[in-house]
Amino acid sequence: MTTTDALSVEQSTGQHRHLGWALVLICIAQLMVVLDSTIANIALPFIQKDLDFSASTLTWVVTGYSLTFGGLLLLGGRLGDLFGRRTVFMIGLVVFAIASLVGGLAQDEVMLLISRGFQGAAAALAAPSALALITTTFPAGPQRSRAFAVYAAMSGVGAAVGLLLGGWLTGLSSIFGLDVDGWRLTFLINVPIGIAAALLAPILLAESERHPADLDVPGAITGTGGLLAIVYGLTRAGSHGWTGGSTLGFLIGGIVLLGIFAFVETRVQHPLLPFRIFASQTRASSFVAMMLLPAAMFAMFYYLSQYVQLVKGFSPLHTGVAFLPFCVGMVAAATIASSLIDRMSPRILAGVGTLIAAVALFGFSRIPHDTSLPIQAVQGGYWSHLFPYIFAMSFGMGLTFVTVTLTAVHHLRAEDSGIGSGVLNTMQQVGGALGLAILSTVATHVMTSDTDKITAATAGQGQPSAHMLATVQQQIFAHGATTAFLVGSIMALVGSAIIWLFLNVKHTELATDGPEGVHVG
Repeated sequence: MTTTDALSVEQSTGQHRHLGWALVLICIAQLMVVLDSTIANIALPFIQKDLDFSASTLTWVVTGYSLTFGGLLLLGGRLGDLFGRRTVFMIGLVVFAIASLVGGLAQDEVMLLISRGFQGAAAALAAPSALALITTTFPAGPQRSRAFAVYAAMSGVGAAVGLLLGGWLTGLSSIFGLDVDGWRLTFLINVPIGIAAALLAPILLAESERHPADLDVPGAITGTGGLLAIVYGLTRAGSHGWTGGSTLGFLIGGIVLLGIFAFVETRVQHPLLPFRIFASQTRASSFVAMMLLPAAMFAMFYYLSQYVQLVKGFSPLHTGVAFLPFCVGMVAAATIASSLIDRMSPRILAGVGTLIAAVALFGFSRIPHDTSLPIQAVQGGYWSHLFPYIFAMSFGMGLTFVTVTLTAVHHLRAEDSGIGSGVLNTMQQVGGALGLAILSTVATHVMTSDTDKITAATAGQGQPSAHMLATVQQQIFAHGATTAFLVGSIMALVGSAIIWLFLNVKHTELATDGPEGVHVG
């Protein structure tokens, strides 16, 4: 064997050895940014009390992160394509750690919401670069399928891990002998993880090829502004009505801005969102499905985590443990999907997954909430009312996430892999923010209507006891939440229909690599 051959073998072996650690690093970073979408959910009642949040503003602790995350993902993906994905990945991790530190030290709602916005912006830099690094590092076929399965599992498991970790941390009153509010630890824990991941990135990850071009600043402003306006308008609809001036103003303004964004993207030389990535029918349907399904999943975590605390009386840690089956189902489904994706049609895998998720959401909508029932009936057993549907939801989402992630980024041009990953993540995060806004509007409307009816029916009957008032409030909340779950199940069914009708790539094609021009739709 010549010296050149030996060096080639050594480099190949080294590269293979580092692939595993590179995937671990990427998945840790992905886990961190995803779990922050839910880690604060369990802490919401404590955050509301300590920082004096209003009920209408409280949702923005979750929505603000998801929205800035999703709204800036296209820009983050493009920056990775232009200036190097490892560099942008590292910058995102460092900014995320700093923003988390500020959030953990927040003294009022403004400071916390600003930190959440910066967390989302930093996640928008890190996430698309992470996914693109998998696309360009792992060869097409079983190796890439397994890498995507692990990545997709982290994306789903991260949400459940966020609830478990958030419940444990929220229940703590001291750490290292220092008195600290437990909810603050849900933010501070990101600081060492983010810094460590940023330091390891140059060691484990290779820098991508750079493609210098002009940044599409007008596209970034109009696209992000349009998404912000629409989600804010949807959020206001719950408290101000759909015909309220401010609601209509933000919704119409958001639509106009998105229209301008679409116009700008067809005119600039280097668009933030090249519409050519939607040319594939399969890729376009994957993007739409990835918007609808997380919309229902995010709302499930938001309402179910509050339901088990406010109605069932679970402690924060108990609440986190209640979602452990989600991790198990997600990992099991991701493992099955990665082994079947090379032998079975992606349409069948993702289509069955979405149907299972829709059934699970419908199951959540059947949680008892009748205000005529005693509270004991509303507090039905965890194993009968919640466990089967938590597991089914995770299993369905696991099958779908792995499959749709593969079909969405398959056959992208190398210079578009960052923006393609950005679009996929955008659909997931913006879908989650839009879904939470829409379903919270539905839930708020139901709860307001129930409150008005009960107030009218009990007028002149004297002040109810504290116990009776608490019981009625719990049941009203349960009614609003279950209605939101029902609408979420319809969203999942729409996503399923799109997959069955339009996801048209064959499993044999996923084992090949090639340029954008290869027909996959």
